[in-house]
Amino acid sequence: MKQRMIGLMVLALTCGACNRSTETSVAAAAPAPLAAASPGTGGTADTFVASGPVVVENQVDVAALRDGVVVSILAQSGTPVHQGQVLARLDDRQISADLEAAAARVRALEANVQNWQAETKVLQADRSRAEKLYAAQVIPQEELEHVQYKEEADEYEVQRETESLNNAKNVEKSLALERDKTNITAPFDGIVARRYVRAGQKVAVGDRLFWVTALTPLEVKFTLPERFFSKVHDGEQLTVSSADISPEAKYTARIVQVSPVVDPSSGTIEILAQVVGTAPGLRPGMLVNISLRQP
Repeated sequence: MKQRMIGLMVLALTCGACNRSTETSVAAAAPAPLAAASPGTGGTADTFVASGPVVVENQVDVAALRDGVVVSILAQSGTPVHQGQVLARLDDRQISADLEAAAARVRALEANVQNWQAETKVLQADRSRAEKLYAAQVIPQEELEHVQYKEEADEYEVQRETESLNNAKNVEKSLALERDKTNITAPFDGIVARRYVRAGQKVAVGDRLFWVTALTPLEVKFTLPERFFSKVHDGEQLTVSSADISPEAKYTARIVQVSPVVDPSSGTIEILAQVVGTAPGLRPGMLVNISLRQP
């Protein structure tokens, strides 16, 4: 019995030593606590990184303003253009003929107005002479009134022809504007991104002909979690980078617009920032990273 009790005590001491050894091993294997990861697409505890596209304000599809057939293409994709530069031309033979006819009518009406004005001056001289003769009692009153009415009638003819001339000038101006629509021009300085039309193609009003985009000023558009609301303001500077260009390439941008509301579907606010200075590696449409301080 005594030997059995001694054996149980030895077993208990051995198990206690094993338990302490196991606890020590587990404690040694447990890793140290990790720092909380920054929410968003990346960054550190002090930096939030969002992503968004590079955009420009001036970027439009140039559409046809009238029906016609394309007779020449003067710009291709990648062609730098200036505001007002002709990109393509439509057939303008019919509208040019109509414009010449309108110009001829304007010239004819101008001659008519001048003719009526000259005749009116003659009748004014006759009226002045008739008034003097009537005052000297050489001619009767009826003859004086006849001269007066004829001179007044010619003045009305001058007014009528003048209005006809103004109408003809407006028609000529309208036709000139229609002929200008046959020249497809660049709306602003930039570059032709795409060409949708080819020579000989018949186009209708509203058909897309070219896609023209400006290259400056470059802007980045992105969203931030709603916790940034009232934490970011116009004029605040951000850092823009793109791994596709170079990991070391970084650009400065300044916030120019902060959404006044939170999008309820995503819980985010929209931010627009403008790139400061030149950014030779950035192009409209590229996806970039935007870094800013955590709120």
